[in-house]
Amino acid sequence: MSDPQIPEAVTGYLQRKQVAALRVLSLTGDASDRKYFRILPASGESFVLAVHATPFNYASLPFVNAAELFAAMPVPVPRVLGHADDLGVLALSDLGDVTLQAHLGADSPASHSALYREAVSFIDTFQRRGRDLANPKYVSFGIAFDVEKLSWEMDFFIKHFLEAYRGAVLPAPTREELRSELGKVVAELAAEPRVLCHRDYHSRNLMVCDGTLHIIDFQDARMGPDTYDLVSLLRDSYVDLPERTVDELIAYFLALGGRAADAAGFRRRFDLMALQRNLKALGTFGYQTTARRNTVYIQYIPRTLRYARENLFKYDRFARLRELLAPHIDEFRD
Repeated sequence: MSDPQIPEAVTGYLQRKQVAALRVLSLTGDASDRKYFRILPASGESFVLAVHATPFNYASLPFVNAAELFAAMPVPVPRVLGHADDLGVLALSDLGDVTLQAHLGADSPASHSALYREAVSFIDTFQRRGRDLANPKYVSFGIAFDVEKLSWEMDFFIKHFLEAYRGAVLPAPTREELRSELGKVVAELAAEPRVLCHRDYHSRNLMVCDGTLHIIDFQDARMGPDTYDLVSLLRDSYVDLPERTVDELIAYFLALGGRAADAAGFRRRFDLMALQRNLKALGTFGYQTTARRNTVYIQYIPRTLRYARENLFKYDRFARLRELLAPHIDEFRD
């Protein structure tokens, strides 16, 4: 327990809870400032400590509020086992190390297909049960992918990917025209009817535990377009899915909701959402690389650019947007 890489918050929590730990293992974190540690106690099951950068108030912690909402649906999420507000520590059930991303290289295609269908069915549950459980006590129902949020994400893309990562120098008129073109995308998405969205629903936030999926990193759940989570899953920066598989899973989702007749319209909205989300992801990858000096995300940029390029060329409505981006992003050129 004297390992200097183990924060005092972890040792303090274990002492306070009188847990004798045989081992404390540092886990790979996400893009946030939280750190995670697996505790292997002398007796009992392993558990995970999520260590926040600062103390928190458990009663108002977004993760706790969203966990209650998702558990009420119910969909499988980690259980909260304990907390220490002053230490910034939250204790969670241990879901293991196998993400859906990792599982894709370790099992049969039939197993992968079943897991993806399960993941799609959870999105249907979010949306259907979200309508039933809507209540002001759940923070997620009071925030949304509105014009302000979606515009902020597009500005983030311009600042951190286009300018910081790709080194673009944008004259003021070009910047304003680019923001105007992106604003058209934002306005259309923000005007869509809203459903409950996980907000970051991809292969690294789905854990395969005991043969089934469990959902993590849901603390930013909010209201948004019905395409949002499906785009996150099927246009995932971390995984290549065959286009036939994407088509089949979209059809499965529409069948679950009894909306198969709207397939063409849904696909247009899906592609619009995909373009916005992929550009937002590029902003995140640029920020992690240039501002936080975290180069692990560079490997995911080519795939994300490919997704964006496909939609920029698929629809004539994006011709001017493509023209504005192409001088600074070679991948978007003819």
